[in-house]
Amino acid sequence: MGYTIIEKIIRGHTDEEVRAGEIVWLDLDVRSARDFGGPNVVKNFCREFGDTPVSDRSKTFFTFDLCVPACTLQYADNQQVCRDFARAKGFKVFDVDEGIGSHVLIERGLAASGSTVVGTDSHMNILGAVGCFGQGMGDVDITFAFKTGKIWFQVPESLKVFVRGEPSSGFSAKDLTLYIVKQLGTKKAALKSVEFYGEAVRKLSISGRITLCSMVTEMAGIIGFIPEFKDSVASEIKSLSGEEFNHPYADKDAVYSDAITIDIDGLGPQVAAPFLPTNVKDVGDLEEVKIDSGFIGCCTNGRFEDLKAAARVLKGKKVKDGVMLKIVPATRKVYKQLLEKGTLKDLFESGAIISNPGCGGCAQGHIGLTGKGEVQISTGNRNFEGKQGKGQNYLASPAVVAASCILGHIAGPEDI
Repeated sequence: MGYTIIEKIIRGHTDEEVRAGEIVWLDLDVRSARDFGGPNVVKNFCREFGDTPVSDRSKTFFTFDLCVPACTLQYADNQQVCRDFARAKGFKVFDVDEGIGSHVLIERGLAASGSTVVGTDSHMNILGAVGCFGQGMGDVDITFAFKTGKIWFQVPESLKVFVRGEPSSGFSAKDLTLYIVKQLGTKKAALKSVEFYGEAVRKLSISGRITLCSMVTEMAGIIGFIPEFKDSVASEIKSLSGEEFNHPYADKDAVYSDAITIDIDGLGPQVAAPFLPTNVKDVGDLEEVKIDSGFIGCCTNGRFEDLKAAARVLKGKKVKDGVMLKIVPATRKVYKQLLEKGTLKDLFESGAIISNPGCGGCAQGHIGLTGKGEVQISTGNRNFEGKQGKGQNYLASPAVVAASCILGHIAGPEDI
């Protein structure tokens, strides 16, 4: 009996038998904590382990991305507690100027294909985009990982998803992702590793793969993998880590809990209406919804490719009077690309508000929150009631957000 992708990665990081349902001790290549759970990791570590060192300073990191630079006293205190601890233990902090931690780990080549990474981020499964097993965990588990370099983990079942068909023009990775979320809901992939196959996913860039893998969380899944890829994707991932792109493949006789086919033939732009990411509709079904604001960013859609797609729609046009468009690049590297390519100027001249890199509205106290009664269209990954403030959030692609902000109501780029 063969092994699935997740089983192969785990087999390379444990001496125990690896089958779905088994609990194993998993060796970790990287362990991290961010500026929300990080202070609890520090407190737990000091209480349980005192002045002893972390397991491996070169594999241990803090990443600050939620409220950067700190604009509340709580986050200012949180970040300084982590800085002081990291200095005392001798490991690196990716500070408030770096951007979203999971993205930074990819850019720095720390999340290599076939490796294992944990952190206090519920979307750490983004790392599946580059063939890495990433997993968000609580501060107690991460504390143990800081000290020992390993964690216990139950091997999940795997689900195979085939995506077939040719979508319409203007269809993006976010549209694909939202439609898959709609089809799978929160039960079919729950607590499973998902393997995505088909030409539409094979053609995804790294940015597109990040978008799809990040929202496996909203499918209630553990992680997603896309084992088929363009040569350019493999080359880019290799250039990041300096290692061969050694994406693990499932064996032909691997065992899956189920296999599902999703047809996207002729599909156009999609939008998730409040208050569930699974409440997905065609953009044309929501064109009467007036908006007060738009948000482009977060770990799902904050890459240069995402912001460039929005800029193409906005170039030479203006955000409608009375509408705010808020943009947060994922990382410092993305911000630099915006500067060098002239994209930042196009966004600025359209009337958009561009912030420094970070998570944006997913964290309270940062750009992207909504007030009571406010209607926002967002590239975020969640639109639960209260998640990004007291308003209503519709989830969409960067191009749809841009078009909507020009017209003042939900619209697709073809409407511009």
